[in-house]
Amino acid sequence: MLEALLGKEVTVNFLDGFSAKGGVLEEIEDKFVKYKTEFQVLYIPITSIRAITIDTKERERPRVGFGQ
Repeated sequence: MLEALLGKEVTVNFLDGFSAKGGVLEEIEDKFVKYKTEFQVLYIPITSIRAITIDTKERERPRVGFGQ
């Protein structure tokens, strides 16, 4: 299932509540995932991942102010 996300920009959510955002899944193995950002390469154990998400549409920012 994770093979479909190879080469795509994803967010990795960890079991402890932290997340890694803005990187690309480069490799998937039995026990580890290779995740590369602009600044670093992470080798993440599969057992520490809660979810991997991919943004399909950019969210609209709420309007600020009281104008109509």
